[in-house]
Parts: sequence; C-alpha cells; structure tokens
Amino acid sequence: MNATLTRLLALSRRTAIVAAMGLTCSTMLVQASPQPPATAQGGTAGTLQVGMAYVVPPFVDGAKVRTPEAIDTALAEALAGKLGLALQAVPARPAGKDILLGKDKPRATLAVLPDTQSLPASMVAVPTGYAAAPMAIMRTDTDIKSWEQLKGRTVCLSEGGRHVGTLSARYGAQEMVFRAPADALLALRIGECDAAVHDDVMLKALLKLPEWKKFSARLTQAEAAPLVFLASADDTALVGALKQLAKEWKARRHLAALTASRVNDIAFEVYLDQVVADCH
Repeated sequence: MNATLTRLLALSRRTAIVAAMGLTCSTMLVQASPQPPATAQGGTAGTLQVGMAYVVPPFVDGAKVRTPEAIDTALAEALAGKLGLALQAVPARPAGKDILLGKDKPRATLAVLPDTQSLPASMVAVPTGYAAAPMAIMRTDTDIKSWEQLKGRTVCLSEGGRHVGTLSARYGAQEMVFRAPADALLALRIGECDAAVHDDVMLKALLKLPEWKKFSARLTQAEAAPLVFLASADDTALVGALKQLAKEWKARRHLAALTASRVNDIAFEVYLDQVVADCH
C-alpha cells in the first residue's frame, strides 16, 4: 500500500498543474459561442482546425480534473504545435468517403478507420500508431465469461469513448455513460455496474497497477482498429507534418509513454474520489 500511495502522491503535483492549466487549455477547444470568420481551409487565422469524434468540454473552474477517454486532443495539439498554430477542435463523425474536408471544414480529422483502402485518391490517411479494441474489465469473482453474457447487465462507459452505444446494440447490455473514465471506473469499483468497457490499450496498462488486481477479470476482442489522421492529398505541408510526427512518435515510443501517463492520472482521479467517498 505504501508503494501505491507514494506513486499516487507523486502524481498529485501533475494533477494540480493540470487543474491550473485547465482554463487556459480550454480556450483552445471549440465552444458554442460564435466563431470568427473562417479561413479558406477551415478554422480561424492562426489556428489548425481538427475534427474529432468527441470534443472535450472546456474546463469549468472548481470542477474535478478529469482525463478524457480518447487521446485525440493530445495528438491534435502535437500536430498544431508542430505547425506553429493553436488547436481548434471541432466535432466530426467521419464515415469513409463522407469525411469533412475543404472550405470551412476541418483541415485534418482524426478517425478510427480500419479500411483506408476505400478512401478516394484526393484523401490521405496517416496512421498515428494507436490501435485499440474494446475491452471489458470486471471483479475477479464475476460470473460473466463472454460478451454475450453482458445481456441485461450494467456496463459503465465514458463520454468520448468509441464503444458507447455498441454494447447495448450488439449484446443487449444496459449502458451507463459517465463524464470520464475515472467516473466509470469508480462506478465499477463501488458496485454500480457489472463491467466497465474502454480501449484495451488503456485498460491493459491500468490492470498493471496493484490496486486494480481485484478487477482483472476481462473480456477482449482481437480486432484492433487504427486511429488515423485524414487530410487532403493537396495539402502537402500538412501531410508532410503528419508523416514526420508519426515517424517521431514511433521512434520515441511516444504513444506508449502518453498512455502510461494518462493511466496514472486516471488511476489517481479514481483514488481521490474513492478516498473521499470512504471518508464520508
């Protein structure tokens, strides 16, 4: 327990910093207020507009710090930084050839796209190096042994998760969607749900932590879907920056480090909330 506390307390400084930076970072995200005039490629002057399935809401002063489900924002921020621009994240739900690109549309879009071969020649897909499949974790004494046995059972997920809606549609599970992974995982720990479902990349890293040993029962799937950046083939500057970033990320094992950091933050957020709940 001492080792766990030491590791978690060491993370508190980073959590405090994230809280302090939250309001500043939120100005980079798209909001409901009217936007300034767009440039020819979408977005405002000095910004890079990136479409993603879920735009993290702006941080509200006094709210709990929460690490989002997807890594999209972190990757988009890295791209914007490489281009010397500020990120303007916008919601976009791409569907193959219907991806939004061009005037007044995202200059780039992050999408889970297993079949990039179906893209038109005018579009380029640059793999980020991140690929994940859905994974469920449960208490080790669970009686759930297959995905089909989730029928009628309560499954906790988080906003921005790529698996929201799929558990009820495919297996008849009762989905409970929480604000962030920490909230969904806390609900699992205190018995509000039978399973929690997130990307396997995140959950496999989480289960390496000793405090999650009692929740190591799992359901996995073999098909990992890649996360890619989509851009216009004519935007050579952007495509070049994307390919260079992907190459750098692979060489530095950046995505593995990012995952480890995010998992530690999520575990710390769960720990803090559970300690507060236990104290009351």
